Amino acid sequence: MNNLTEFEKYVIEQKGTERPFSGEYVDHDVQGMYLCKKCLAPLYKSEHKFNAHCGWPAFDNEIEGAVKHTLDADGHRTEITCAQCGGHLGHVFEGEHLTENNIRHCVNSVSMVFTPLDELSQVSSASTPNEKATFGAGCFWCIEAIFSQLKGVQSVKSGYCGGDAKDANYDAVCSGRTGHAEVIQIEFDPAVISYETLLAVLFESHDPTTLNQQGNDKGPQYRSVIFAHNSQQIDAANRFINALTEQHVWPKPIVTEVSAFDTFYPAENYHEDYFAKHGEQPYCQLVVKPKFDKVMSKFADKRKN
Repeated sequence: MNNLTEFEKYVIEQKGTERPFSGEYVDHDVQGMYLCKKCLAPLYKSEHKFNAHCGWPAFDNEIEGAVKHTLDADGHRTEITCAQCGGHLGHVFEGEHLTENNIRHCVNSVSMVFTPLDELSQVSSASTPNEKATFGAGCFWCIEAIFSQLKGVQSVKSGYCGGDAKDANYDAVCSGRTGHAEVIQIEFDPAVISYETLLAVLFESHDPTTLNQQGNDKGPQYRSVIFAHNSQQIDAANRFINALTEQHVWPKPIVTEVSAFDTFYPAENYHEDYFAKHGEQPYCQLVVKPKFDKVMSKFADKRKN
């Protein structure tokens, strides 16, 4: 979660409203994506935005599953909030016939942060076709061991992502005060293994319904989270989570965060290939190995020779 100013808290957490025509995104027309200011969850694409001449940024669509609609207590207006963190965005109006979609999300600029298209774009070239994926699913020892065995995965690095601090180390992150999650960053060849397959392995590798916890490992550093590197990954992650929800794969609601990737801090060297080097240790035998064996048996055809 991002640290908020007092005015941002007033709007986002206390459901306040900024003055009309005062926000930085009222006349903003750059290509990219608008994210939740509080949790960086993707909310709107630039193609959803239009000029409603109302004094606040207006959108006639939303990223699937990103925005929650709730009728106000007075029954007259519908509030919109970030589906991930509950932060107040504004209100939604229908029947104004301003666009073909006939809907207007009236959003406070201060509730959002913008990421330009070039920072969301997928990085690839003929010489470097690999892509990156960054996942958090509890202790990084567990998922590092699993993903490193998949065909098409070139490398897996353990580290930290998603915190407020400008640096991260194991002791600080384990305190739960920095806001970072233990993650792995995967470099993979999309011609061999798809991002959707990586998502399937991710959700088989942990319980996405336990908030800030995996087994006996508790704290925000163990949260379930997907840090998307581009808009395609954002869409794929939301589609995947929505499909799991609709199919009732899990008996409880999925709490996995989908956030825009920011900064990855590599973990200390002794975390590298931890299961491969220390597989005889009790934690590895009791926690990592059973999970590793279960996932590898299900994805045997995806395993490296």
